[in-house]
Order: sequence, then C-alpha cells, then structure tokens
Amino acid sequence: MDLELDGTRVLVTGASRGIGLAIVQAFQGEGAEVIAVSRRTTPELEATGATFVPADLAEPDGPRRMVEKVLELDPRLDAVVNNAGGGTASAEMLADPFGGTAATWASALALNLVAAVETTRAALPALVRSRGAVVNISSRNARDPRGAPLSYSAAKAALNAFSRGLAEQVAESGVRVNVVTPSGTHTPMLTGEDGFGAELATHLGLDHETLLAVLPKEAGMLTSALIDPAEIARAVLLLASPTMPSAIGSNWTVDGGSLKVA
Repeated sequence: MDLELDGTRVLVTGASRGIGLAIVQAFQGEGAEVIAVSRRTTPELEATGATFVPADLAEPDGPRRMVEKVLELDPRLDAVVNNAGGGTASAEMLADPFGGTAATWASALALNLVAAVETTRAALPALVRSRGAVVNISSRNARDPRGAPLSYSAAKAALNAFSRGLAEQVAESGVRVNVVTPSGTHTPMLTGEDGFGAELATHLGLDHETLLAVLPKEAGMLTSALIDPAEIARAVLLLASPTMPSAIGSNWTVDGGSLKVA
C-alpha cells in the first residue's frame, strides 16, 4: 500500500531511542526525509542518517527555536510527530498521591504537554502550506492513571484534550491532528536500568526482570507482552499519511487491549 509519504519532510521529537527512533525508521522506510529532534543523539539514531537537530523542548523557548532551525534548513514541512515525553519517577514520587511536588508537576507538564503545544504552534504555518498532519504520542495512563505518577498521567490527559480541541480549530486549513495511545512498550524507559520500569520495580520490591515479565498481564494487556515500538510507528504512519484525510481528531489505541472501554 502506497501511503504517499515518499518525498515528504517529517519532524519527529524524542527521536533518539524507543518509540521515537522506530518512528524515524518507519518514515524513512516510506521514503520520507526525517528531521530527528532530541536532547542528544545516540549511535542508533546516527545510523539512520536522519538530520539531527538537538533541542531541549522542556525549556520555555526550546520548541520555537528548534522549529525555526528546522525551517531554516528547508521551509517545507509535511508532518510533525510530537513524541518527546516521559520524565523521572522516583520511589517518593510513586508513593505520593499527588505524583510529586509542584516542581515535578511543572516539569511533567513542560515535557509532556507544553513541548507539543509550542512545537505545533511554531510549525503550524508550514503545515498549513503543505496541508500536513500532526500526530501526538500519548499514553494509556491519560485514560487510566493507575500505575504512573499522577503528574505524568494528568499531563498526557491534557495532551489528549489539546489534540482534540486543536483538530477542530485547524481542520478547515487542511491540517489534521490525531493521537496515538500506546500501553507498555519495549523501550528503554521501561527496560533500561535507569528508567521508569526499574524505579517501579524498586518501589514494588520486585526484581526488574520479574516486573517486565508480569507487567503486561497486570496492566490488562491481552497479549501478555510488551508492544514492539514498530507497531506504534505503523499507526503514526497511517495518521500522517495523506491517504487518510478523514482521520481527524482521533485517538488510536495500540495497547494490547488494556483499556477496557467499548
């Protein structure tokens, strides 16, 4: 199936590893030119040959400066994938019913919500010219906040609301805005020794490998397995593709059936 992405120019944030890296690779597989954004590069990202633009999107003016740099290289832009997100999750944060201090909330909102808002704001004129697409990467915790710091879950829930609202505002200009919602995915955030998964295992008094083995089933995933990031990337490709003009304001779950809603 031709997704008509060959020759398009795509911006992907949070691109250095995990879901972001898989999205970069998937777009390249369709013939797109990819601009990969993250705080720092990785050998895996460098191996893709994507154009790398370093940026800290949690900084107040980071998204605008980043988009300006991307458009200085080439004013064309056909799609933006706001994948940057995450954050820290200490044992104290997991035990705190509020999901952390005021500073923790500010950090979670800056990275998981404001970065996407301001990246999209800066990129919108270029996307209007190309009648392009925005795909935001959310989390199942936006709709079921159990199992993650409340600050993170609330920030992702706000991202969902922003995405749906913006889709209504910009549809007449030809820009489509959609969301992909993963559940537990095989990424360094879960599997890495310094990631959220390791912190959660420590908080629960479990060995990290034991947690990874039982987490999918405990999260209600009918596959009983963590999701391959390439699956998330395939959903993103479809939503970014001009062959899907009626996909507007939607939220596609790729969660192994963990969200128990009709």
